[in-house]
Amino acid sequence: MRLDEDANARKLYEGLTDGGERSRTAIERVLRDTGLAIDDPRLRELDALMQGYAQTVDIPFEAIAPALAGANRTLLSRALTGNLVIPDFTAFCAEITRMFDAVRDCRDGEVAAYIPQLARADADGFAVAVRTIDGQRFAIGDTATRYCVQSTCKPINYAIALDRLGVDAVHRHVGREPSGHSFNAITLNAAGLPHNPMINAGAIMCASLIAPEQSAADRFDTVMQTWGALAGEGAVGFDNAVFLSERDTADRNFALAYFMRENGAFPDGTDLKATLDLYFQCCSITVDAPGMATIAATFANGGVCPLSNDRVFTSDTTKNCLSLMASCGLYDFSGEFAFTVGLPAKSGVSGALFITIPGVCGIAVWSPRLDALGNSVRGVEFARRLAGRFAFDGLVDTAEQTNPRRRSAEAAVDQATYFCAAAAKGDLTELRRLVARSIDVNLADYDGRTALHLAASEGRADVLRYLLPLGASTDVADRWGNTPLDDALRHGDAESIAVLQSIFPRGSVEALAY
Repeated sequence: MRLDEDANARKLYEGLTDGGERSRTAIERVLRDTGLAIDDPRLRELDALMQGYAQTVDIPFEAIAPALAGANRTLLSRALTGNLVIPDFTAFCAEITRMFDAVRDCRDGEVAAYIPQLARADADGFAVAVRTIDGQRFAIGDTATRYCVQSTCKPINYAIALDRLGVDAVHRHVGREPSGHSFNAITLNAAGLPHNPMINAGAIMCASLIAPEQSAADRFDTVMQTWGALAGEGAVGFDNAVFLSERDTADRNFALAYFMRENGAFPDGTDLKATLDLYFQCCSITVDAPGMATIAATFANGGVCPLSNDRVFTSDTTKNCLSLMASCGLYDFSGEFAFTVGLPAKSGVSGALFITIPGVCGIAVWSPRLDALGNSVRGVEFARRLAGRFAFDGLVDTAEQTNPRRRSAEAAVDQATYFCAAAAKGDLTELRRLVARSIDVNLADYDGRTALHLAASEGRADVLRYLLPLGASTDVADRWGNTPLDDALRHGDAESIAVLQSIFPRGSVEALAY
């Protein structure tokens, strides 16, 4: 090992210390606080080197140095320096937990009963899981429960077809506009095609486009291998009882398939029975909430699985899929969800919902109680609260919102700097916009200077008149002990001095005069 590698490895070793302890337990605790876990496939080397040590025995530097200087170095360095996509992951998870607890008491809705096997689901089952594009993870609730993916298979089938055939070939057989009809309505668009891949007719069409030249077994293997690549091997299963139940109660889906064939929508030579069987099989795939969150994170990561760094779908396929999820992902509720939540998502009648936040993370919710439109009641409410609490794009709209991609202290400093800069320039339009977004008018920059200080020092009397009625404090002193009036007097702008003097008792003004 080179000297510079040794020094960097030692820094990581020091960073893995928890209260002076460097045992396996302590290292796992440090990693957990960053959102990582020792069983992360990318930390396999570090895990293997620690295997010979008991949980509470301190591990010497030399024992794990190869991992700290090797493949694990970059990931660990980013984690320990707070440079993963959500730096304060502990605080983020605390907010997710609060939302989970608030939504858990909601028991509205009914479990889907039109497929007999789904009717047996635990009505009060509830799980939420998060996976970021950097592999940070969190899960709460019934996270070990496997559930059938149902309609959440539709984006994956669409993406498989897109990757194999390309946009033009796929959309010769399926549209890309919201339908305005129920997800299983027997209707086609003006071109005689299913409206989009996120409703039953479009999903059946996409199933027909997946490796039709292969045998039925090989076609399903293709689908399962894709799910495994998206979620991680071992995270995906199959429920044959649901498949049989689905197939036995599929009159509407058979009617859709025959209606599309009557209208010449399918590619020539399509085997309807094989196509429908594949579609029912895809709906009967099982996954738990953490696995589904990883799938959502793969979409958020442009088609690259965060755990393996393997590309599963092209970036173009991912983009096209997310676009249709955003406009068509929640049945007849899609427009309202896009308006109130504004995140690409897909729901299923098993109570499944996965949400993709591009460039940040994937979130999975499972709760079987459905509303009248077939969406998870708790899932939709959780999504609403998520969008209300976090501004993932950084555009904070309310005082309650934060951007989890930034450290809380950094966000406050940046807000203060921006607000103060607008005050110094006399940009009332920008100040009004920021105030409308509930910014604290007394935020201070690194030097303790508020917007009032900056406006006073630049002779911006109009800004002073705007800020003072909003509660801007005149008695805040900066790091040098100066108040806004001190700055106005130093600058010598008579109008600014008059505005500030008008709210000071005469004695204090005279004491501040030069």
